[in-house]
Amino acid sequence: MIVNFSRCFAWLLEHEGGFVADPLDNDGGCTNLGCTKRTYEDWIGRSITVDEMRALTPDDVEPIYRARYWKPVQADLLPHGLDWMLFDWSVNSGPRTASKALQRLVMVRDDGVIGPNTMDAMARCETRRLIDGLHQERADFYGGLSTFHRFGKGWMRRNDETYMQALALLEGR
Repeated sequence: MIVNFSRCFAWLLEHEGGFVADPLDNDGGCTNLGCTKRTYEDWIGRSITVDEMRALTPDDVEPIYRARYWKPVQADLLPHGLDWMLFDWSVNSGPRTASKALQRLVMVRDDGVIGPNTMDAMARCETRRLIDGLHQERADFYGGLSTFHRFGKGWMRRNDETYMQALALLEGR
């Protein structure tokens, strides 16, 4: 299987955009290329300034996305399209949230860790059905968040764009 990480990472950066410091974003706050200040500091093991956050490049954040969001959802082992759906949601809401949604769809225990049982159950499912299901699960998840009134329109747009891109990957486009 050809790994889609580079293509998915490029799409992810389009979704995430550049530097923002939204005081109403409790989860993100000071963010660049989708990477929060807290995440980057944890990754490099020291505190950084806002100016250092502004200066982040895709090369700075790529290893974080690969290690903390792509690998935990086993995206290298997933069919094209499903890898992107799970990776993007993993970045936006955490790998456990995305993994649990997939586990519910394939009807295995939703412990948030994609292991052999999840992979075996997933292999028995049609990939298109899983992509469709993750699209709906993600919409439902966002709709239940207390900050939906503030960020919901953007989240739903992102979910729909990710879905369309996932279908294109599935169809080999």
